[in-house]
Amino acid sequence: MSTRPPTPSRRALLRALAALPASALLLGEMPGLLGTALAAAPPSGSATRYTIVPFLNSNDGTVNVYQSDDATDFRLTKASAYTPPSNRIRDAGVLKHTNGYYYLTYTTHTWQDVSTTIGFARSSDRVNWTFLYDYTVPLANLSRAWAPEWFVDSDGSVYVIVSCSLTSDEWIFTPYLLKAANSALTAWGSPVALSGIGSNHIDTFLVRNGSTYHAFTKNETTKYIEYATASNLTGPYTISRTGDWAGWGSYREGPALVQLDNGGWRIFFDGYGDGTYYSSDSYDTFATWSAPAALPVVSGTARHFTVVKETVSGGPSLAKGVTRSFRSANFSTRYWQSQSALLNLPVVSASSTAAEKQASTFTVVAGLADANGYSFRDTSGNYLRHWDFRGRFDANDGTSTFAKDATFIARTGTSSGSLRFESYNYPGYYLRHYNYQLRVDRTDGTDLFRQDSSYVPVTAWA
Repeated sequence: MSTRPPTPSRRALLRALAALPASALLLGEMPGLLGTALAAAPPSGSATRYTIVPFLNSNDGTVNVYQSDDATDFRLTKASAYTPPSNRIRDAGVLKHTNGYYYLTYTTHTWQDVSTTIGFARSSDRVNWTFLYDYTVPLANLSRAWAPEWFVDSDGSVYVIVSCSLTSDEWIFTPYLLKAANSALTAWGSPVALSGIGSNHIDTFLVRNGSTYHAFTKNETTKYIEYATASNLTGPYTISRTGDWAGWGSYREGPALVQLDNGGWRIFFDGYGDGTYYSSDSYDTFATWSAPAALPVVSGTARHFTVVKETVSGGPSLAKGVTRSFRSANFSTRYWQSQSALLNLPVVSASSTAAEKQASTFTVVAGLADANGYSFRDTSGNYLRHWDFRGRFDANDGTSTFAKDATFIARTGTSSGSLRFESYNYPGYYLRHYNYQLRVDRTDGTDLFRQDSSYVPVTAWA
């Protein structure tokens, strides 16, 4: 975590700047779970695709498009993909609608200005966007309408949650719900406040899990992301987690959630206090969370985004029930090999011994924890699994922990025909070679890491 001194709050900065003279101011979606797909590894020939459309730390007049297959390593798809015809674009939320189009909604003005509208844009391909309209939020005495977020309920109804402040106190925000009045998303119902969350909360993000609505919202006084639940969409919500309840730290905003391929939930949030973008995972319905980890590539560049998750065609394919050897994509003479139960990457050739060739041959089977994933069995019947982040071969003990440790999700590699194998229970961690030993390490977003974690399935040595 950063040891920098705390950054002044946005509200404090806004009040201070307001007092200065002008001359001093320079989703295949699951119903109700926005941007998520059914929790399972993608089937053979398909791939998971996560899309974000953030505005830039250096420029709130445009947005970039990034995509990822693992919700960790986001790669730039198009820079300056959309620039509105006027005003700004901040806090952009993205939706895959039932008509096949992608939609953006966003804050239309920079934070210094009065802003009573939210913007909308549309795309057929996530990359090229067309401005639709600016919508004036019909709230009496409205001062600012900020950070609109999409929500789709279990009946397919589409909503936008928008944080609004009134002229009586332009820096005190309350979350309101706007319901789409038509399928074209061009008409909206009257704003309804989310009961129980109350004023001085901003950037509210909702997901529905079963019959419960879960809200993640930033408290503008404490600068912590809080957690609330309700049995009805409009509330009343009960805020049950406050302060640093999840270990994410303070000066965090813009929470957005997506469900991962292994069923866990990942939250993304903007660490504006230290200039870092973070993610954190939960596997117990939001009760506990992993330590926040900085996102590679986009940290320091991207600001306040939401995520669309889809399963798309054209993903990696690897036959199951057959034997294969696995060649390093960037060290073409080196192959996976079991050595004293550990997975290493030695040189293997036609002149290698029969024992070496046999130790470099593996049976590809359906994933022990997810049949769409993959597990690998050596010639003695032991399975490749990670233990203390090291790749090793052990007998299956029948536990769910072993099954997860021994399951990998195939992702597309860096060269033609190559694959990357992501840990099922440590999303964003890959089998990669280091000093010719195979470990499960978290991607750092570099091309070298991607090359070191790419392997080509080839005809078995034995």
